[in-house]
Amino acid sequence: MTTQQQALVRTHPDELLVGLVSVSDRASAGVYQDQGIPALREWLEAALLRPPQFATRLVPDEPSRISAALTDLVDTLGCDLVLTTGGTGPARRDVTPEATLAVATREMPGFGEQMRQISLKFVPTAILSRQVAVIRETADHAALIINLPGQPKAIKETLEGLKGGDGQAAVPGIFAAVPYCIDLIGGPYIETREEVIKAFRPKSAIRPSGD
Repeated sequence: MTTQQQALVRTHPDELLVGLVSVSDRASAGVYQDQGIPALREWLEAALLRPPQFATRLVPDEPSRISAALTDLVDTLGCDLVLTTGGTGPARRDVTPEATLAVATREMPGFGEQMRQISLKFVPTAILSRQVAVIRETADHAALIINLPGQPKAIKETLEGLKGGDGQAAVPGIFAAVPYCIDLIGGPYIETREEVIKAFRPKSAIRPSGD
């Protein structure tokens, strides 16, 4: 998709408009095939009751290119949620968090804290991750932007969380909080398949069945 694309048009008031950004020098140069965007699409299509509409970007590890992609997805295309993958470590070319913060209106530090807690269940190097989440607001629109890991397995674990032997969530995935966050910033009402991820809302925010 090009940056000249016009705003996405919802086919239903509760359709989620999602921007997916994979940050990688080599994948953007065609050295190897990107795996981040396909993994994100697959997970979201499995998790959401109503299929979302996607816009995608594949960009190199350059702050200006990353920030431009995020701004375009939110301000021009009208995405409610933007997920990035890659570029969140301590290497010199890992600049996704800085590029994300550069377009932010407000930070949402709880997402990054929980992502690291999930990853620490698997590897001690999770403390090296610098993933952030932010809100970007315009005059009439707001979007949640979240940095995710680069590997498909880690993407799934971070979004979905960890289940215990009884099948219940042992460590909550971050996506459990995303639908209510989207509610609070004026986005569509998102419902999930509970066997994948159970969205949490206060009782007062739950829409009665059939509405």
